[in-house]
Amino acid sequence: MANAASGMAVHDDCKLRFQELKAKRNYRFVTFKIEDQQVIIDKIGGPNETYDDFTNSLPVNECRYAVFDFDFTTDENVQKSKIFFITWCPDTSKVRMKMVYASSKDRFKRELDGIQVELQATDPSEMSLDIVKSRAI
Repeated sequence: MANAASGMAVHDDCKLRFQELKAKRNYRFVTFKIEDQQVIIDKIGGPNETYDDFTNSLPVNECRYAVFDFDFTTDENVQKSKIFFITWCPDTSKVRMKMVYASSKDRFKRELDGIQVELQATDPSEMSLDIVKSRAI
């Protein structure tokens, strides 16, 4: 387990699943939560799951970290993929939870080598598919 500067540990499974998403493309997304002072895996989305499946898997009033493998086609008709790191902290979540997620984010993100785009959202509209597409290009 890696030890974070904020005192937060990162479970080895988190890095392993991220590497599998990045290299083998086994998953479309992985969500992570902080529990008992460590970042652990919350949910894993299979390769055929959609962006809607991902957004629907996020809790309405709890924070999460997530990585999402976003496939898109460029204006030149080229198939590409980008890995997004998303911090989900809805306005309805507890203040303490938001603080813990905010203070641990950078350290956790450094454990996941290969993130290409970062997105923070407090409301579903801040991470709509249109926003993700515009950030990917």
